Amino acid sequence: MSLKYASDGIFSIKSDVFSLGIVVLEIVTGKKNTEFYQSSEDLNLLGYVWRLWSENKALDLVDPILLESCEKSEVVKCINVGLLCVEEDPSDRPTMSNVVLMLSGETAVVPVPNQPAFVMRKHVVSTSSSSSNKPDSISNELTMFDPKGR
Repeated sequence: MSLKYASDGIFSIKSDVFSLGIVVLEIVTGKKNTEFYQSSEDLNLLGYVWRLWSENKALDLVDPILLESCEKSEVVKCINVGLLCVEEDPSDRPTMSNVVLMLSGETAVVPVPNQPAFVMRKHVVSTSSSSSNKPDSISNELTMFDPKGR
């Protein structure tokens, strides 16, 4: 589900492109978007993919089963297109017809993606009190506030 729809209930013509991008990235990585909540420093699939993509480790993202039998350049193109589909600003996302052209190879140049929407990392904050039986808490870098008067 696109971020604008999830947070504001706004559905745009690019919401389906966002969802397709998530599905493409889930297929390539072999991981569900929801697998990251408790298991790694990345809060979600987009954070995981973006971190490795920006470190030029795109092939480290690929599900090992898929990596055995794929054309590596095609998989990197799928990751690139998937990231284009989940760009933060819907106007920066490609149209569905452009996605089809890029994936089919009919577009010679696939643009470089910008950081996707909703990429966060979580940090474990340990409690220093020895008498406390509370588990470590999880915080993230997202702070939201409503500047309207009450």
